[in-house]
Amino acid sequence: MEFELLYWHWIVLGIALMMMEIFIPSFTILWFGAGAIIVGGMLFVLPEASLTSQCLLWAISSCIFTGLWFKFLKPLSVNKTMAGMSLESIQGEVGQVLVPPSDSRRGTLRFPAPILGSDEWSFICEDQVAIGDRVRVTEVSGNSLIVVKH
Repeated sequence: MEFELLYWHWIVLGIALMMMEIFIPSFTILWFGAGAIIVGGMLFVLPEASLTSQCLLWAISSCIFTGLWFKFLKPLSVNKTMAGMSLESIQGEVGQVLVPPSDSRRGTLRFPAPILGSDEWSFICEDQVAIGDRVRVTEVSGNSLIVVKH
């Protein structure tokens, strides 16, 4: 008795591969499942296709889907914000005081290069600072920096 792959075998394989994506979240198995469904559709239309052509179509369509995923879709899902990274990326940086803090308002400092998208930041400092003094960031408090005189 000879086993022959029918169109529904490929579709079941495709659905099973896509369902495996639930347990192995890599977004690569999904595309091999999509390739198997493409082969199942082709085999439904052309039932006389050879096993070699079926496997070749599966490999090619899976590679195309995977390539399209990495080229076009995955870059859209990358988080390009620095949310949650503020302390690590700004701690220890040195800036220059533009406006010293007073009792009623926070001071303003400028970094030589923009950090987290801005070169000017409001700051809080327990030390007495004047215009032109250099300060070093020790902490982040909301949208303001906590600094010490450098």
